[in-house]
Amino acid sequence: MASVSEVKQSSHGPIAEYDRRVESGRLRDDEHQRTIIQALQDLHDALSTYRRPKVVKPTIASLTPTKKSFLGSLLGKSRSRSRSRSESDGGVRDMKPRRELPKGVYMYGDVGSGKTMMMDLFYDTLPSNITHKTRIHFHNFMQDVHKQLHHMKMQHGNDMDCIPFVAADIAAQACVLCFDEFQCTDVADAMILRRLIESLMAHGTVLVTTSNRHPKELYKNGIQRESFLPCIALLQEQLRVLNLDSTTDYRKIPRPPSGVYHHPLDPAAKRHAENWFKFLGDFAHDPPHPDVQHVWGRDITVPKASGKACCFTFNELIGSATGAADYLELVRHYDAFVVTDVPGMNYRSRDLARRFITFLDAVYESRAKLVLTTAVPLTQLFMSRNEIDDVIEEASTSTDAAKAAKKTKQGSDVDDAMRMMMDDLGMNMDSLKKSSYFTGDEEAFAFARALSRLTEMGSQEWIERGLGLEALGGKQDADTYKKVRGQWRQDSY
Repeated sequence: MASVSEVKQSSHGPIAEYDRRVESGRLRDDEHQRTIIQALQDLHDALSTYRRPKVVKPTIASLTPTKKSFLGSLLGKSRSRSRSRSESDGGVRDMKPRRELPKGVYMYGDVGSGKTMMMDLFYDTLPSNITHKTRIHFHNFMQDVHKQLHHMKMQHGNDMDCIPFVAADIAAQACVLCFDEFQCTDVADAMILRRLIESLMAHGTVLVTTSNRHPKELYKNGIQRESFLPCIALLQEQLRVLNLDSTTDYRKIPRPPSGVYHHPLDPAAKRHAENWFKFLGDFAHDPPHPDVQHVWGRDITVPKASGKACCFTFNELIGSATGAADYLELVRHYDAFVVTDVPGMNYRSRDLARRFITFLDAVYESRAKLVLTTAVPLTQLFMSRNEIDDVIEEASTSTDAAKAAKKTKQGSDVDDAMRMMMDDLGMNMDSLKKSSYFTGDEEAFAFARALSRLTEMGSQEWIERGLGLEALGGKQDADTYKKVRGQWRQDSY
């Protein structure tokens, strides 16, 4: 899960590395960023003398459950039958953060404020005594957690309290754990996060995380949010909360376009996709062919693959019931993705939009290449905040029976799936309207982040990374590539 460090084993910390990158022209000097870097330097210095005790995993026997509900297990409302036994055989006693635990950092700010860059800079300059560290996108992390919980429950039964065991396993791999894009939009995540994070800190794991929101705004208006409030309190107590909002969006600083995106879906779009697939693939040694990857016992069909590149239509990749686990498996096998026939997405196709954004996050985090042909310009792929508000207002006030799905007793529109969820959680329409699922806040955040990441992934710097065409690469190769790319642009026009 850990990222590949740009900075080899180094004796200097975040401030010295920030200065070096500014001097080399890789970063712009920013006074506000420097205040954040100083906080990261303080944590770096504290970690340089930090020695955490050995992580002792609880035994399976110590987690033997009593008769209780699965939700009760998640919330920790009841104690296991052998809790006292677990305390004597290596279990975490009171599951509270250790007193000697250095205070972590929680950086939040708008899209493009530089928070991911600064967290990576901190990660790359961790002191040499920190030999176990992990840097991972939070969504990917939670996917891994749910997968481990699933496997344990398959082995030991659904009633087993698996969180302490999984937390100990994670802690053993990471003395410092860095999360990118910490968020909570799922009730299942909300139910386990407090106990998971508390257990990690009890084992001596230090957390550093980025987020779009202040901790108080996490899971805002979410279902059963009161159960998540202790997690918010824990984050604010154990992490130094820093606001990164600046007047500069660094991902919107103009860069030369690489020509990887094309619209509209005209005849030139097909040539655009074919040319890029040929360039990014390995047609000479591995001609295009269908491929199959496997995840969670299911097959993922790849229509065309060549070398480390693959090609899908939007419908093939996003139209089926795919999810984050599928996309994570794909980015483990391929370094470049060509996706054709991407439509504009409105509120009625928000499920497609969410899956597409999950795919974009996986590609971005893996630093893979992305080529798209789209029906509309990138700025029109997703709905704007105003459009989301208009649709929600229309849906909440509509009385047109022809447009209505099933009605609740309050007379509001709701489909079968939503009705089932409301029944399971004991919700009515008033509480649903207050939920972030209905207000559109999460869509607005996700759309803004996706557009920002698409802009960055469309830059020349991004597409040429790792191809031997950077500034330090061969001039002849770079010149040839510029000519080829220029010709592709002309073909697209």
